[in-house]
Amino acid sequence: MAVKLRLTRMGRKKKPFYRVVAAHSEAKRDGRFLEILGTYDPLKDPVECKMDAERVKYWLGQGATPTETVSSLIKKFIN
Repeated sequence: MAVKLRLTRMGRKKKPFYRVVAAHSEAKRDGRFLEILGTYDPLKDPVECKMDAERVKYWLGQGATPTETVSSLIKKFIN
């Protein structure tokens, strides 16, 4: 089974807050995951994103594929 780095939604209605997680590709969006890698808060000004760079690099080295959104967050906040 493939691993994906993706966002899982947290927060309330109209107040989104996301976790960046490593999850199996077949798991539900807000379902079971392998590890929490960080958080992303789009409502703060400026946008707040905290990720554990070492763990992200570990999962990418293991063959995990990031979604488009997570890929852009990695480019903005880690590199």
